[in-house]
Amino acid sequence: MRKLLLAFLLITSIAQAQVIDVTTASKAITAAVLKEHLSVIASAEMQGRETGTEGERKAAAYLMSQYKKFNLKAGYNGNYRLPFTLYKDELGKSELKINGEPATLDQDYWMYSANVPASTLKTNAIIFVGNDFNDKITVDVKGKILVATENEENSMRKVMAAQKLGAAAMIIVAKTNTNTSNLATARPRLAAKSTSFPYFKVSKSFGSKLVGGSKAFSDQEWADMPKGVYSTNIEWSVEQQTKELPSADVIAYMPAKEKTDEYLFITSHYDHEGIKNGVIYYGADDDGSGTASVVTIASAFANAAKHGFVPKRNIVFMNVSGEEKGLLGSKYYAEHPVFPLEKTTADLNIDMVGRIDPTYTGDSNNYVYVIGEEKISSDLQKITNKVNNEVGHLELDRRFNDPKDPNRFYYRSDHYNFALKGVPVLFYFNGTHKDYHQPSDTIEKINFDLMEKRVRFIFNTAWEIATRDEMLKRDMPLDMTGR
Repeated sequence: MRKLLLAFLLITSIAQAQVIDVTTASKAITAAVLKEHLSVIASAEMQGRETGTEGERKAAAYLMSQYKKFNLKAGYNGNYRLPFTLYKDELGKSELKINGEPATLDQDYWMYSANVPASTLKTNAIIFVGNDFNDKITVDVKGKILVATENEENSMRKVMAAQKLGAAAMIIVAKTNTNTSNLATARPRLAAKSTSFPYFKVSKSFGSKLVGGSKAFSDQEWADMPKGVYSTNIEWSVEQQTKELPSADVIAYMPAKEKTDEYLFITSHYDHEGIKNGVIYYGADDDGSGTASVVTIASAFANAAKHGFVPKRNIVFMNVSGEEKGLLGSKYYAEHPVFPLEKTTADLNIDMVGRIDPTYTGDSNNYVYVIGEEKISSDLQKITNKVNNEVGHLELDRRFNDPKDPNRFYYRSDHYNFALKGVPVLFYFNGTHKDYHQPSDTIEKINFDLMEKRVRFIFNTAWEIATRDEMLKRDMPLDMTGR
């Protein structure tokens, strides 16, 4: 019996010794491994990974092959793909007449293909609301077509005010005779039917016809133009076509044995800008770097599992698409969650971690911007600081947490859709650079040594959250914008 007891204790001791620790596990994250994954994700073969294209599908296939290789569980009904459909409006025939005179599309007027009238719009009067129009106006504009002049501020504020006040449509008179706003390009959406408000922009010379002019008015003449009703005949009709763009988020997870109903998410977006005018937008940093990071972190956890590691709560690795179209892939997930959001302890989102911000004034080879950690949970910043003090030793720059930050980065990546649902979030970011959203965002400009430091730090943070006894508290005030 004594020999059996000793043998049991020896076997138990050996088994415990074989369980890998986080420091050893993190060594699987290397510059070489990150470069191996990014060399595929940001290659010419992926064609810039635009949502709904063959390039996006090739990138998704690569991600799925890696998660399968790591023996991670498929995240959606036995599949690694969570499919969703985007809808994009395209213009067909468009006709506009002002006082019987036809206008030429893309010369005299421009419009989003999404913002077409539900049927032909006709009127014999417009209301000119000037340059400073807002939703505080006391004039009844319900069912009317409004005309406003463009200023330096965002004209969309006028359009939104018109919609709020119940107007039928709005026309913006441009400051020039040239379209400088890419107004004709509509963004995809998740909804099958567009609910956009009808509006378009007219050139400065053609716009004078809306208020009875026979020549182009000067800026001063527009400024002096009396507000009110003008007798103007407008006929506007458009043929609209809606194109379906099939897309998908990629989801894999490492199952827990203890807290099997709790989840930690590690996310990135794998889509980018695609090909424009025959030129590939590679997106090596945005967000090839984040996507390669998630895959590398997943491989490090999978390797740790071979050495006895089991997380206390499930670790979900998700790469979303449609980010560049308006955070649409993460929005779809937040509205159709596979795992309960109320049991999701946090989302660690990685979007651009491979470069150096040229404006950074500290140690540019040893920093990362951390954004959003204090918004929802008082635990998250404490964990971040603890892990960094113990193993990361990075400069943690929190400048973009300032509510007055004009860049508003907190609202511009996929963690935000988790935050809107009350999930604690942390966004890792290196800042922008001259190659941001340019075809020159290529792999040879990635600083893989710095990227390795950042990704190891994120891995250590994920390990800490995945193995702690309790979910993160949700104890910070949260309004409906996630601020």
